[in-house]
Amino acid sequence: MTLLGVRELSAFYGDFQALFGVSLDVAEGETVAVIGANGAGKSTFLRAVAGALPVPREAVRFDGQPVGGLPSPALVDLGLVLVPEGRKIFPSLSVQENLLVGAYRGRPGPWTPERVYRLFPILGDRRAQAGTNLSGGEQQMLAIGRGLMANPRLLLVDEISLGLAPIVVQHLYQVLEAVKAEGTTLLVVEQDVSRVLAVAQRVYCFRKGAVSLHDAPSRLSREQIATAYFGA
Repeated sequence: MTLLGVRELSAFYGDFQALFGVSLDVAEGETVAVIGANGAGKSTFLRAVAGALPVPREAVRFDGQPVGGLPSPALVDLGLVLVPEGRKIFPSLSVQENLLVGAYRGRPGPWTPERVYRLFPILGDRRAQAGTNLSGGEQQMLAIGRGLMANPRLLLVDEISLGLAPIVVQHLYQVLEAVKAEGTTLLVVEQDVSRVLAVAQRVYCFRKGAVSLHDAPSRLSREQIATAYFGA
């Protein structure tokens, strides 16, 4: 079943057009990857889907319902949640308080702070510390945990590996696989192509604000991906 369906989505920052007729599907239970170079429109796409940019209502459907342009809180209520690029940890709040912010809409589901701490024990050890006192990898754990606290059906994850050591990235991807195994659908924007293609069932490559390639990773050669990524 298609959980997220995007059709001919264009998006603008003022007069600047950042996305050009993007279409994309995510089936329930899948991990779908979005790859592409800097400036390709990947993060803009997630922001548009998550309600941070004005887009036509019919351009985005979630569980069959047109939701394009709805405010982010309404989308969170439906189970569509964004883990933003750069973590966006609240500096004045503790680790525990940052997690509780994720649950502010009161969407029912299994995720609690204690369950997040079982997923990321280091966060439990530092629950009383300011969130911004954590390392970059720990802040990414906190951002993912905060997203899970909203009990998402679909978790949008933007640039999970940015600026992190490979061993930390490996752990984060193991966590995402565990989250998926429990029933959460994943749409992951990533520049570490080999890492994300190892876990994704399907991949979309963006170039200059449009989809340049999409298929199952197993059916794509490195040459095809490189051409779609950088252009001929």
